[in-house]
Amino acid sequence: MTPEELSLAISACLQDAVAAGEIALAATDIPEAVRVERPKNRDHGDWATNIALQLAKPAGTNPRQLAGLLSERLAGIAGVAAVDIAGPGFLNITVDAAAAGALAKAIVEAGSGYGTNTALAGRTVNMEFVSANPTGPLHIGHTRWAALGDSIARVLRASGADVTAEYYINDAGSQMDVFANSVLSRLHGRDVPEGGYPGEYIADLGHEVLAEHPAIRELTDVAALPVIRASAYQAQLKDIQQTLAEFGVAFDVYFSEQELHDAGAIASAVARLREQGHVYDDGGAVWLRTTDFGDDKDRVMIRANGEPTYFAADAAYYLSKKDRGFTEKIYLLGADHHGYINRLKAIAAAAGDDPEVNIEVLIGQLVSVNGAKLSKRAGNIIELKDLISWLGKDAVRYSLARFPADSPLTLDPELLKKHSNENPVFYVQYAHARSRGAARNAAAAGVERSVDGREAFDAALLDHATENELLSHLGSYPSIVAKAAELREPHRVARHLEVIAGAYHRWYDACRVAPLGEEDVTDLNRTRLWLNDATSQVLANGLDLLGVSAPERM
Repeated sequence: MTPEELSLAISACLQDAVAAGEIALAATDIPEAVRVERPKNRDHGDWATNIALQLAKPAGTNPRQLAGLLSERLAGIAGVAAVDIAGPGFLNITVDAAAAGALAKAIVEAGSGYGTNTALAGRTVNMEFVSANPTGPLHIGHTRWAALGDSIARVLRASGADVTAEYYINDAGSQMDVFANSVLSRLHGRDVPEGGYPGEYIADLGHEVLAEHPAIRELTDVAALPVIRASAYQAQLKDIQQTLAEFGVAFDVYFSEQELHDAGAIASAVARLREQGHVYDDGGAVWLRTTDFGDDKDRVMIRANGEPTYFAADAAYYLSKKDRGFTEKIYLLGADHHGYINRLKAIAAAAGDDPEVNIEVLIGQLVSVNGAKLSKRAGNIIELKDLISWLGKDAVRYSLARFPADSPLTLDPELLKKHSNENPVFYVQYAHARSRGAARNAAAAGVERSVDGREAFDAALLDHATENELLSHLGSYPSIVAKAAELREPHRVARHLEVIAGAYHRWYDACRVAPLGEEDVTDLNRTRLWLNDATSQVLANGLDLLGVSAPERM
């Protein structure tokens, strides 16, 4: 019996009690799914709920009386072994071994679908993250959101949301001119201009431009710059996309800021917001009255010289997302972007959206790596490519995913390179590899999940204490995924995988899947193989949500 099944069963008991006239509750008072959780002391049962305390007041009774009524009904449900009332009205529920063990078979049959849910079904989400300027390689400052953003998108999809992962390319503005001038200077063997991009990658881009346009050096600087800008930009963007691919991060859309300008979207955005009554003119400039929506000051959209501001592009970009049908827009921004929260929410409000519903801005804190070396190629930065080469994609991604985004983080390379239980990613991956090794050993000993055409599974045989513990953590996995999606916190998945890995290792040490020596293969061996394979499946599913591989061998 999964916690979800138990939750629905409790809700059904409440509905039956109301229908029988035993409880005076309105149908709207009864939740579709009652919250169940692990009691702090496992001697108190497998699951606990405080639903009696929540509903006692609207039911016009005291919590212990309501708990007593519920306990009688719950005790009659197949799979429930015992129900106890604790304290002011908590219900502690123990399920029998067969009901608990049946989960192993259910997980294997669900496969990669185990843990998915429909909590966010019907939600259409645009999630923008990374969005680094295409003027240089991705570096450590982009690493955290690349890992977390991709994992958040994955847990949202696992909860039924329709998610579009989007990269906003800042390919308009003065930084692109500085970029082009830097490449031009290196093409001619000159130092980059003051304030330009000094990394060796600029020279590399120059070689790529030269390969594409062999006569580029023969042009005047004025004629060469637009050619260099376009060619070097495409080469650098390709490098960014390749690095993201190496990191296991895929974007559905690469959205060009320049295309907003070229399509007249800036002027259109100003006009649309003016129609809403939020744009005014002052001092020759065009302003958006963002103070009406909680911003600390109004924002200029068009300067007095007629040039649009970055804020105007932000407004046009938000309207583009709205026009493309995204009811929810999630922005993942760096630690230095706190000031963007109110202005982005003000844009949403000015556009007629609810800033508490239609837009969400997540801020991530800085990450550092002890002993990381600055890139010779890129200058005074630590490149993401170098981190992947040094520590490995899995180690970096898992380490970034297992902490909340709003906590500063320093990674320890020595720890991440250890093949020991101290290293969290190794600990979890090793549990998966160990489970696959156990399956191979079982096969070699003639243990299969089916025998003579029947599925050899007897859930009641899974009655060892370590089996109960492992099954309980496997059963909690779907609710962990749902909560990770609801709160945008994939670290909940990572931490739960570590709990499962620990329970698996303890079970592996206590319970054999393959028989010893000349012992006969029994249904106990076969049933334990189901549990072993169920653990493999949950670990693989969870690691996939974090963008981390599930190795067969280590």
